Amino acid sequence: MSMDAVFRALADPTRRQLLDSLYARNGQTLNALCERMDMTRQAVTKHLAILEEANLVTTVRRGREKEHYLNPVPINEIAERWIGKFERHRLDALSDLKKRLEREEP
Repeated sequence: MSMDAVFRALADPTRRQLLDSLYARNGQTLNALCERMDMTRQAVTKHLAILEEANLVTTVRRGREKEHYLNPVPINEIAERWIGKFERHRLDALSDLKKRLEREEP
């Protein structure tokens, strides 16, 4: 899955709101998600399709209904690639500073 698709999906505040809703309560049906959104069922369905294409949401069929689940893996991959490498230098610097301060006499 392309990170570009994940970034595009996350760029929209409505899709982020849907992800927040699934984070708060995973396994929601389309009806449950629509209750929390101020938009038509068709609009919510389109946003969910984009989130599914980016692999941020997965679905499980339960009879005639589909339950939607948050998939945090693509977000974690972004964090590891883009945030982790920038923080690594700061953490190394803090660790070095701590070691130097602990070696110094009071």
